[in-house]
Amino acid sequence: MGMVAEFKAFAMRGNVVDMAVGIVIGGAFGKIVSSFVADVLMPPIGLLLGNVDFSDLVVTLQAATLESAGVFLSYGKFIQSLVDFTIIAFAIFLVVKAMNSLKGKEEEAPPAAPPAPSNQEVLLAEIRDALRARELAG
Repeated sequence: MGMVAEFKAFAMRGNVVDMAVGIVIGGAFGKIVSSFVADVLMPPIGLLLGNVDFSDLVVTLQAATLESAGVFLSYGKFIQSLVDFTIIAFAIFLVVKAMNSLKGKEEEAPPAAPPAPSNQEVLLAEIRDALRARELAG
């Protein structure tokens, strides 16, 4: 099998296509959450903390000079990223929990009745019972 045919067979399997769709949707969801945190959630929190803009929170490691740019530790952006991560992780947790509960309902279905014994098994059981009855009588 040629490499192109092998790649086509790999790429067209259901799991790969599902995974690609999930990655695209996850990327879009991540952008939505980032915008929600930066533009909707953090401004009121910053207002409550005394007009703090989290994107501007930095620690200056080296001041800017005419020859070089300043070096900053942007911990405000890091805090926003942590909030983004927490929201996304919680959303994924809810999805996995919902999937597990659906899977659990499938498992709770009563097991199928065992198949009826074959004719040979029925005859062997009758012979066993007859021998046992003869042994007890005699």
